[in-house]
Amino acid sequence: MARNKEGLVLVLDVGPTMHAVLPEVEKVCSMLVQKKLIYSKYDEVGVVLFGTEDTNNELTKEVGGYEHVMVLQDIKVVDGNLVEALQELTRGTIHGDFLDGIIVGMDMLIKKYGPTNKGKKRLCLLTNAASPTKDPYDGMKVDQVNTIAEQMRSHGMKMDCVVVRVMQDWDVDKKIMEENDFLLNAFSYKSSTKTVHVDSPTSLLGALRTRNISPMTIFRGDFEMSSKMKIKVWVYKKTSEEKFPILKKYSDKAPPTDKFATHEIKVDYEYKSVEDPNKSVPPEQRIKGYRYGPQVVPISSAELEAFKFKPEKSVKLLGFTDASNIMRHYYMRDVNIFIAEPGNTKAIVAVSALARALKQMNKVAIVRCVWRQGQGNVVLGVLTPNVSDKDNIPDSFYFNVLPFAEDIREFQFPSFSNLPSSMQPNEQQQEAADKLVQTLDLAPIGKEALEPDLTPNPVLESLIPKLTSQNKVVIDEFRRCFELKENPKLKKSSRRLLREKPSGSSEEGVGHGADAQAIDAIEYTSGVKVEKIGDLNPVLDFEAMMSRRDSTEWVNKAIQDMKNKIFDIVENSFEGDTYHKALECLVALRKGCILEQEPKQFNDFLCRLVKFCQEKDLKSFCEYLSSHEITLISKKEAPGQRNFRG
Repeated sequence: MARNKEGLVLVLDVGPTMHAVLPEVEKVCSMLVQKKLIYSKYDEVGVVLFGTEDTNNELTKEVGGYEHVMVLQDIKVVDGNLVEALQELTRGTIHGDFLDGIIVGMDMLIKKYGPTNKGKKRLCLLTNAASPTKDPYDGMKVDQVNTIAEQMRSHGMKMDCVVVRVMQDWDVDKKIMEENDFLLNAFSYKSSTKTVHVDSPTSLLGALRTRNISPMTIFRGDFEMSSKMKIKVWVYKKTSEEKFPILKKYSDKAPPTDKFATHEIKVDYEYKSVEDPNKSVPPEQRIKGYRYGPQVVPISSAELEAFKFKPEKSVKLLGFTDASNIMRHYYMRDVNIFIAEPGNTKAIVAVSALARALKQMNKVAIVRCVWRQGQGNVVLGVLTPNVSDKDNIPDSFYFNVLPFAEDIREFQFPSFSNLPSSMQPNEQQQEAADKLVQTLDLAPIGKEALEPDLTPNPVLESLIPKLTSQNKVVIDEFRRCFELKENPKLKKSSRRLLREKPSGSSEEGVGHGADAQAIDAIEYTSGVKVEKIGDLNPVLDFEAMMSRRDSTEWVNKAIQDMKNKIFDIVENSFEGDTYHKALECLVALRKGCILEQEPKQFNDFLCRLVKFCQEKDLKSFCEYLSSHEITLISKKEAPGQRNFRG
């Protein structure tokens, strides 16, 4: 078998109590094999059914017993025929014994692989555990389970037990179900067995793992607490992003009758000289070049190697902090798990003591990690204590990567409550939106809707969760309340600028009023970033600067520049010839301060402007503002804001 090649036997309960969920079992099992065809096409799969009327297995022929257990397919490489067979499972008429099914599946794996390939052999039991099991010839049932588990452990087998109980209206004895649950849990203590209970088709799909991935360490070495205190640790990946399979180029040039054709395409690159296109350049005469403006700078591999940052392999403690200081949204990339070096008692005790102390004090550790020698980057992360509640599982730490300053993006978004009334939702729209948000809650009170351990990756599954169909009425109501309009593509980057009247104004004109006139204004292209307010289009420059989100400083700079511009326009006015332009700038500033929740800046500026005009004998501008009823920003227009004049 290849390194990650797996031998899997599906042990499926098809007895009468399973008939209601067998359609979902067929769908899930056939999908599992289909995914193996894509991601693990060399895996081998066998299928055992129990609860059937017929009996067909080698153990019955060899030693007798094991009745009503049928081998649907021997262990072999996955193919399309198995997918079709799993889509039409036999409906059994007998209450099957899941222990018999497990033994038959285990016998198939032993005969196929022998004592080799430990860790690559897996049983997958799928049942509701609602049928009684037979008493063994000798001893008790739990003794039989211990014997089976010992055989599984000695041959390096793993088992996944998926107990499906979607419907609870079976006419079965609850004592039987409790006994079966006890027997299944007993496997977990004696062998590498994981038991999962599911109650929905979505959870069933997630409970069946497509393949078994062997854990690999990314670091083995010292966790340096100080120069004199070091703990031996191993680091594994806890979660990892699932990648799509690599699609290879396929050639259809081979004759259809050629059974040995691989249809693979081999790509070769040949480098030619610019001076002589017919001359090939050998590898020893080629060098990498990097663009610097219009030029290409050649850099040899030796120079590139000399400039590389080469930190030493290490994991070092930087310090401790309160767990509340590390927000969940700080976490980046995959999660790793730190464990003490297996078999090292001192390391196990040290890790446990540190984890329990941090847990008790509600602290976390900040560490600097270089996973391997020559790694080009240093990782900064947080260790969160993971205190085990089982005696046979030691304490550990979860590791999450933290962002550097360059990784953080600070975006400012104005509150919807500060938008004009014409842009506010009505009561019906608000109610529809509230209901939609409530239906998207994945953690309602008392139960998590999509448990991570039981939910398949929707990107890989192309799965529409059951939640969507259940909430179709709410989604349709939301769609009905909001009219969707196509946003036409413009040849030039443009936007609609609404020139609204100032608060309290009753005068029509200058683009103001309740029915604000929308005008098209050509905006600067996205490639040009406005950095100051000019004389030609100060309002456009101001709005462009306010909309920039590459730094938090642009909002304050735009407001300050607009203040200075208004002062200049008013002071340089001749008999009020630029008052209308100053008014437009003041209206834009007022609107921007409301949207960006900066009412105090506008109110203070307006008071200073009036005082400035009175000192400079520009009372005519104050009268001009009064005639257009330019007012301070009120608390009603900027709710929730404190310490501002209004």
